[in-house]
Amino acid sequence: MGRSCRPFLLPVWGNDLEYNNDFKYDLKVGQLAEKWLSELLSGKTIEVKRDFRASRTGKVFVEFFCRGKPSGIDRTEAEYWAFVIGTGYVVILPTEALKEIVELHKEKGWVMSGGDSNVSQGALVKVERLVKHAIGS
Repeated sequence: MGRSCRPFLLPVWGNDLEYNNDFKYDLKVGQLAEKWLSELLSGKTIEVKRDFRASRTGKVFVEFFCRGKPSGIDRTEAEYWAFVIGTGYVVILPTEALKEIVELHKEKGWVMSGGDSNVSQGALVKVERLVKHAIGS
C-alpha cells in the first residue's frame, strides 16, 4: 500500500521540534498546528461520518456498495473523509488513503453487510489501522 496519501498525525513542517517546557513556546507550536489544519481544510470537500459504534468496537464501517450500485467511498467526490468517534475524537484522512485501505479489505475478503437494514456492503476498518497507515507502520 502506497504512502503518498496518509491520514494526518503530524504537522507538515516535520517532527523536528525540540522539547521545551515554556508555555509561550508550546502555545506557538499549537497555533502553528491550528493554522496548518485550517489551511489544509480550507476550501476542501470533506465527507463526515459519525460511527456510533466505533467508540465501543474500535472500528468504522466504510460503505462501498448499496442496493446494487457503487456507493460511499467508491462514489465520493470529497477530498477528505472524517470519522467522528465518540464525543470528542475525529480522524481525518485523504480520500485516496482511505480508498487504499478499503481496497485491501476487498482483496482480502474482509467485507460485510451493514448500514440501514443491512443493504450496504462495506469494510469494517480498525481505527488503529487508520493511525498505523498514517505513521507508516
